[in-house]
Amino acid sequence: MRAYNFCAGPAALPTAVLEKAQQEMLDWHGKGLSIMEMSHRSKDYVAVAEKAEADLRQLLNIPENYKVLFLQGGASLQFSAIPLNLLGKNSKADYIHTGIWSEKAYKEASRYGEINVVEAGTTIDGKLAISDQSTWNLSKDPAYVHYAENETIGGIQFDKIPEVSAPLVSDLSSSILSAPIDVSKFGLIYAGAQKNIGPAGLTLVIIRDDLLDQAKPEIPSILKYSAQSKNGSMVNTPATYAWYLSGLVFEWLLEQGGVEAIHKVNLEKAKLLYGYIDSSDFYNNPIAIQNRSIMNVPFTLANSDLDKQFLKEAEENRLLNLAGHRSVGGMRASIYNAVPLAGVQALVSFMEDFAKRNG
Repeated sequence: MRAYNFCAGPAALPTAVLEKAQQEMLDWHGKGLSIMEMSHRSKDYVAVAEKAEADLRQLLNIPENYKVLFLQGGASLQFSAIPLNLLGKNSKADYIHTGIWSEKAYKEASRYGEINVVEAGTTIDGKLAISDQSTWNLSKDPAYVHYAENETIGGIQFDKIPEVSAPLVSDLSSSILSAPIDVSKFGLIYAGAQKNIGPAGLTLVIIRDDLLDQAKPEIPSILKYSAQSKNGSMVNTPATYAWYLSGLVFEWLLEQGGVEAIHKVNLEKAKLLYGYIDSSDFYNNPIAIQNRSIMNVPFTLANSDLDKQFLKEAEENRLLNLAGHRSVGGMRASIYNAVPLAGVQALVSFMEDFAKRNG
């Protein structure tokens, strides 16, 4: 029996997807070779890539005037690629700061333009939260406004999409495909694959057509969205196996009923875990209720001296990767789409038992 994996990324993949990939590993569809050995230019592989995009478009209801790019370098490379692609005609951009990943994004963007950092973090009754938009120091005419919709490390998530007049750019790495979202409200969405999409090595960019001609002239061709769009995300050899596996994940999601159906399961998982934490004096979550992530749940123990024992016993119970990020400590349970409700139930049962024995 497989363990329950609560890693923030590379994260859990659906067992059914791994089993199908295993079956096809040595001989993909009777072709006598693995898809890892297949040319990305071949008719067979291009069909796999095109189906993956079509399935993703269906899952997110992506409008026709948006391009979908399957790129490399992780979301972190997009911290540079986005300003290089969007600050060619207007060098100013707003970056909403709510945590570590939005900070990394604005620091990198500041190398390429004039960045206005919008401080949006606050506290409500001692809990971390996102301040009301009315308090933000937004610019009048930025090329775009960037935000990280869900801060993986801090476990803090926007409860609504910011309303801005400039194109809205969002890092959805930790939350894409976990809940319905209106793509038409964004100029650009990007996401590293290794959380809810597929294995590490692939990065999605969804960009509105009218933003494809805003690039700086010095941008490397491999980072240029218009070039990648024109070449089917194959300016160079793409991450073929990660693309293929992501396609299997999209198929699996459609079989579950799509994003709307998986969102209901995600809400049930989050309600169960947060509900137990809130009912306990032994555990604590530091985020205000309205900004709690439904994907990444950080929590601390009343006695931090028990942290190592908690992690050791959790692993013995096949509950893996519950240590918080090294920058914040504590615990973190990432409960992405591929983590089943049974996994969260097992985690809560363990937490309850641990608290009774050590409280």
